[in-house]
Amino acid sequence: MAKKSKPTEKKPPKVHDELKGFDIKINAFGELSSNLNIERLNQFLNEKVDDIKLRDRKDANDEEE
Repeated sequence: MAKKSKPTEKKPPKVHDELKGFDIKINAFGELSSNLNIERLNQFLNEKVDDIKLRDRKDANDEEE
């Protein structure tokens, strides 16, 4: 006889202070809709997230300067 798992409580995800209130959805056509400007989101990701694929590239560091 299999054990029944207990339902877990859903905790709200931890969100960076700059992204409070950020909401993103995918519609029926597979398009992303967001309440945050994509340019602002990309800028945030470029500043805060280390892209491991671009770590050792020389030209990636030149673009930032």
